[in-house]
Amino acid sequence: MNEADGRIRLTVVGAGVMGIGIATLGVSRGLDVVLVDVDPAKAESAPGKVARELRLATLTGALDRDAPLGAVHATTSFDGAVPADAVIEAVVENAAVKLRVLGAVSRAVGPHVPVVTNTSSIPVDELAAGVPHPETVLGIHFMNPAYLVPTVEVVPGSRTSDAIEASASALLARLGRTGVVVGDGPGFVTSRVSHRMINDAIKIVEEGRASAADVDLLMQNCLGHPLGPLRTADLIGLDNLADSLAVLFDRTGDDSFRPAGLLLAKVAAGDHGRKSGRGFYPY
Repeated sequence: MNEADGRIRLTVVGAGVMGIGIATLGVSRGLDVVLVDVDPAKAESAPGKVARELRLATLTGALDRDAPLGAVHATTSFDGAVPADAVIEAVVENAAVKLRVLGAVSRAVGPHVPVVTNTSSIPVDELAAGVPHPETVLGIHFMNPAYLVPTVEVVPGSRTSDAIEASASALLARLGRTGVVVGDGPGFVTSRVSHRMINDAIKIVEEGRASAADVDLLMQNCLGHPLGPLRTADLIGLDNLADSLAVLFDRTGDDSFRPAGLLLAKVAAGDHGRKSGRGFYPY
């Protein structure tokens, strides 16, 4: 906490869709946020993207237009990102990449700062094993967009300290999020359940049994799914979905998690969903 004014400082690593959404949530709740991304173009554009998401949050009623906002700053290195009261990693769903980032974060912030991974599928203990201070590592799975979805999965590792869990709970309270604590393991709860369903929905489209729109319509109107599995896939990002499914397949051996061929073909073609302008639907 900034001793001069009592403001909480949050560092978010990764200025992709999830990182921008988490940063937007922090700023909307009055936290000062430093966004770190090694890509200079992403770092340069990040404050503008956060500003656009804040406007959208206001239009949707998720943010009171009179609420005091935090500041946002972007950088390509950790030099300007510490000290921090908490760090949230939101890079690609790749264990090797996350381990490199979490190791650098852990070395930079030391043994008393929560180091949160936003992984959707990789076990927290697997990631914590590769960092200098594994007791500081905790999973918090924010959903997209983070400033609209009020509930998150909280995944303590077997070595996560009580003090770090308490600090993470205080952070979530400040962010206005409800945390549901779940056990560690591939996919936790939400991804373990939802990704199998989405993968099956893609296979149905691949087999020609129904269009993407018809699958979504049936799931919405018959089973109460808010968006439908294929619109949800586009929102997640088809590249992120494919990575998560690969992790689940690799860690469980369950063939239902093997990424569908149509999904891999769309990723290879650059059709990654909303963020690229085309996935199962055009945007």
